[in-house]
Amino acid sequence: MPEVQTITIACKMKVSSDLAKDIDDTLLTFAVACDWINQNTPAKLTNKQAMQSLVYQDVRAKFGLSSNLAIQAVRRVCYNRKTAKQKGKTVKEFSPTSISYDARIFSFRESDWTVSLKLLHKRHKFELLIGNYQRGILKGTEPTSATLVKRKNGHYYIHINLDKPVPKLIETDDVIGADFGRTDICVTSVGDYWSGKQITDLRNHYAILRAVFQKKALKGTRSTRRRCRQLQQRLSGKEKRFQKHINHVISRKLVNNAVANKKAIAIEDLTGIRERTNQNPRSKKDKRLGNNWAFYQLRQYLTYKCLLAGVKLILVNPAYTSQTCHKCFVIGDRNGKRFTCSSCGSFDADWNGSKNIAALGSLINRPRGTGLSCEIKRKVQYIQLTLFDALGLPKTPSSSRGNQAKVG
Repeated sequence: MPEVQTITIACKMKVSSDLAKDIDDTLLTFAVACDWINQNTPAKLTNKQAMQSLVYQDVRAKFGLSSNLAIQAVRRVCYNRKTAKQKGKTVKEFSPTSISYDARIFSFRESDWTVSLKLLHKRHKFELLIGNYQRGILKGTEPTSATLVKRKNGHYYIHINLDKPVPKLIETDDVIGADFGRTDICVTSVGDYWSGKQITDLRNHYAILRAVFQKKALKGTRSTRRRCRQLQQRLSGKEKRFQKHINHVISRKLVNNAVANKKAIAIEDLTGIRERTNQNPRSKKDKRLGNNWAFYQLRQYLTYKCLLAGVKLILVNPAYTSQTCHKCFVIGDRNGKRFTCSSCGSFDADWNGSKNIAALGSLINRPRGTGLSCEIKRKVQYIQLTLFDALGLPKTPSSSRGNQAKVG
């Protein structure tokens, strides 16, 4: 069976006031049922079949959920418990913001661009308010699962899940190295870069606005405090959407470049970098700038887009990638955006790092070797010959052991 990658298409629904009440009632009942299941089953139980056998009948009788919605509530509790366990936390409560659907209680019809959903009392049909982008992706598909979502602004969306077949990986020995950073969000070994100046300026502007709103929310009148809280929420959503857009643009261009040139992509494995850097003494502003940008989100976008495009994504160890000269592999000095090697000169530090990432990615990508060790050996032999000449020794690198002993 071919491997598939699931993608999610968010589609806004046209909902009348009467149907909005039905949706809200269903969301609230589903959340209350999840809370009841969570409180009335063993805290460590995460097996769906075992939990369903314990509470299925009670959930249907107490909350009036349909058979499938009751099963979806059990699955939601199990999934949230597993996720919380990975983070070392526990599930406390469920919010009435979303419901999962499968093919028995959800259907999509392309002829009139509508979806049919089972709510608390009956099934309803909703028109989709979507553009050409969503229509192009949904055309000719038969989705079997989705998630009904109510957003903070009160609008209702259906997140439709599509299983896309994963193509065979592009066979290639060439690798594009991508270095992620704050000054430049991304710099590649082929010369592409995305500056972070505009983004940093915008984030600093948002930080000032948040500080002003926070101060007024604490000391203003009741109406002022309420308005400031609303503005803070709007500001948070605006910054998150901007961040997601930039990460989508960068990941898309990286993948398109890799496909056009038949190359793999190598990035640094930055897992845990936020925790490690926060242990070092830093200013409040430096911590804010370091923690704000979602590099893990960018990595996630790259991961699924590479899968769908057949591009191999390689994770490399980030140690010394920005402190090593990509030409002679000697540790040099980095000062801000400049990297200086005593032998090879000065380079852009992020570009130099991306070249090292590409070299490490090539080493992983080519089981038969990259020639990197041969290049290092030639450099070592050159240094030996220069030293032999300076000491008046015979220039015979092949007789290595005798001459090396004399040099030592």
